[in-house]
Amino acid sequence: RKHKRLKMEHALELARLNADGTADGGVVNADILNISRGGVGFLSRKRLEVGSYYDTRISLFSREMIDAVLEIVHVEEQEKGYYYGGEFIGIGKGLLLRRRIYRHIGFGCGKD
Repeated sequence: RKHKRLKMEHALELARLNADGTADGGVVNADILNISRGGVGFLSRKRLEVGSYYDTRISLFSREMIDAVLEIVHVEEQEKGYYYGGEFIGIGKGLLLRRRIYRHIGFGCGKD
């Protein structure tokens, strides 16, 4: 693993991005199982395509919503749906927001 993972159970909203960078309008709800500096592991009942991109809203411990773009890099079918690995491609509002995420997931404010 490239980054240490922190187990957590929080909500995740995903909207698939089209080739032109716009969201297609449909929202997929999922449950985060773990998060790291590099991405997020989550469970969803809906099948998502590896290599696809999603605009996401992540609800953190403080109930703060974090916007990020994820690429689906792994899928594994499980009893309760599908387990996904998503890699952070972009995080909204730059370094300040990234530092907030790091603080929430226990990585201090180190450099990427």
